[in-house]
Amino acid sequence: MGRSVAILLSLLSMGPERKIKCYNEYFVNGYIFHTEEYKYERKTYNNDVCIKGSTFSEFKVDYYGRLEKVIELQYHNE
Repeated sequence: MGRSVAILLSLLSMGPERKIKCYNEYFVNGYIFHTEEYKYERKTYNNDVCIKGSTFSEFKVDYYGRLEKVIELQYHNE
């Protein structure tokens, strides 16, 4: 990694770059997820997602939803 933690935190604090990339699908852990827009005119699709989560209380809360957009952010790297 070679960079100091202070430099990495400084770059992260600048926020993402203004350019982004958008996709209509996302591949993770052997599964492909599609956006709502992708499903039209398709026989099969997978756009439901669940994020296992926990809160700062004793209750664990899972978040369920539909994938509407896939956005890739790029962060500054000097």
